[in-house]
Amino acid sequence: MQKAYLILENGTIFEGTGFGASGEAVGEIVFTTGMAGYLETLTDPCFYGQIVVQTFPSIGNYGVIADDFEADKPYVKAYIVREWCQEPSNYRCEGDLDTFLKQKNIVGLCGIDTRQLTKIIRENGVMNGKIVSEGASFGLTDIKSYNIEKAIENVTSKEEKTYKPQGDAKFRVAVLDLGLRKSMLAQLLGRGYEVTVLPAFTKAERIFELAPDGVVLTQGPGDPSEYTAISDEIAKLVSKKLPIFAVGMGHELLAVAHGAKTYKLKYGHRGANQPVEYLETGKTFITTQNHGYGVEHIVLPDNAKPNFVNVNDKSCEGLEYEGEPIVSVQFDPELDGGPLDTGFLYEKFEKFMSK
Repeated sequence: MQKAYLILENGTIFEGTGFGASGEAVGEIVFTTGMAGYLETLTDPCFYGQIVVQTFPSIGNYGVIADDFEADKPYVKAYIVREWCQEPSNYRCEGDLDTFLKQKNIVGLCGIDTRQLTKIIRENGVMNGKIVSEGASFGLTDIKSYNIEKAIENVTSKEEKTYKPQGDAKFRVAVLDLGLRKSMLAQLLGRGYEVTVLPAFTKAERIFELAPDGVVLTQGPGDPSEYTAISDEIAKLVSKKLPIFAVGMGHELLAVAHGAKTYKLKYGHRGANQPVEYLETGKTFITTQNHGYGVEHIVLPDNAKPNFVNVNDKSCEGLEYEGEPIVSVQFDPELDGGPLDTGFLYEKFEKFMSK
């Protein structure tokens, strides 16, 4: 293995060791606090365009398991860990992390102080960075100019497709794919829904033609303010009082459709241990999250009010819309790699569809 370096846009340099694919990678650097679920992280469409740092120090100990993937390919720009396990041990193991990253052409960096790197991001906010090999240029021009572009366009489904549950379908739902994870699709099918997955820019008229019992707006990457074409179509769904279940990016675009504003969080919420308070009961839930933007809840539409709040930074984690059959949260209810505490939100969605 060769020496490799991480260069931050503020000029900080970390020296480490390259693994995975060789070469360079520029991206937005974010950290995730999950202690497990690294395979879900690598293949999560929400990480499109980003260099991901794992705060948990040892990664790769249970190898590579295709059944745990959230998509058919990785979406991270590069991957940074404190140390990677060269000899994984698990009865489901199908390979090792280093080989997987080489096969998928993902640059890896290990052996750096990920704790210090995370502190820098927490104190200064998300910033761009670049991984380079020994002897390469340490210039900052391409680092500072990097922007994530066409994120949803690059992760959404290319065509409409319908999935049937085992047995009779309890409900028929249309899923607007903003970055759909396989585990969410499995969750919907497991609840007995017939699921029609639609590309992100599908017109509302097509959804009306399908006449679903409800609509699901999925999580996804990117800046919600750049996707007014999607939020405009969502507004049409809202006007027809269709039951809607929205998470992550779907939650943000739904808020924009109601006239709310979004903003970029200082360093985002990423991991399977994010605490949120349910204001209706005062109970705190541990949730799985992966997002860098939030809904500005200081000024909201007249019929909207927060029902979930992040315990750490008090940001909005969910909204209720008076008189509308909507379940809308920033986190991922019952997602693989995370807790299973908030499944009751699906039950609330089903009550809306039953009516």
